[in-house]
Amino acid sequence: MSSTVEFESEPNADPESVTSQLLPGQLSDVVKQSLPKHVAIIMDGNGRWAQQQGKARVFGHKAGVKAVRRAVSTASQLGIESLTLFAFSSENWRRPDKEVSLLMELFFTVLQRELKLLDKNQVKLNIIGDTSRFSARLQKQIAAAQEKTLANTGLILNVAANYGGRWDILQAAQKLAEKVATGEINSSQMTEDALNEHLCMQNQSEVDLMIRTGGDYRISNFVLWQAAYAELVFTDTLWPDFDEQAFRDALAIFASRQRRFGLTGSQIEEIRAI
Repeated sequence: MSSTVEFESEPNADPESVTSQLLPGQLSDVVKQSLPKHVAIIMDGNGRWAQQQGKARVFGHKAGVKAVRRAVSTASQLGIESLTLFAFSSENWRRPDKEVSLLMELFFTVLQRELKLLDKNQVKLNIIGDTSRFSARLQKQIAAAQEKTLANTGLILNVAANYGGRWDILQAAQKLAEKVATGEINSSQMTEDALNEHLCMQNQSEVDLMIRTGGDYRISNFVLWQAAYAELVFTDTLWPDFDEQAFRDALAIFASRQRRFGLTGSQIEEIRAI
């Protein structure tokens, strides 16, 4: 995408001054980072993995829990700030009733079983999505798990459950519209920043890296707003087989990419050299 703004610098300009002209705020730091602050993963391939083993799809979902544990451990060890996992989309309700019921029960069981380990490792659990459709039992477990880890200061683990990127943007827009209707703000104050404040994960860094396992090349209505400038990595590896090395390989691909944010390649190299 080209920019209509010309970025030119004085021949003997101070490097810091040049950077501030090229990029606003802390964006220069984002350009120079080699490790993403926020990673989002579409965990695809559980069912196909199970079918390859000659087993029912639910066995793939159970095996996928182990991959989740590995991904959380790797992200924590590397100092990644946020890890967002696509566990259950708003479209997944269309799956067979039996599979949906098994997924809900597995979600409940995992919340119970993994909570102590998450808390011990200072992981802060954050469930994003419209949880109102879940059973009262599951909603209660979600609330308890989030409360238990609320004060933790390590990795933020966002689990997207009954989540859709369009839903996220819509619910934020509705909240802003309500504020306009009540006179709390006027229409001119409906800015990108204002909308962002009402999105899920509003207090976290934008997604730097989005990974999709399972061999498909689409983002499936996942964190559409937050991943506007994310680097995309697609792998044929099915989610249950996604191990620490596969995660590190994706991070290496991220580190090798040049993130331009509308600038030219030469401008980005100038920023990196400062």
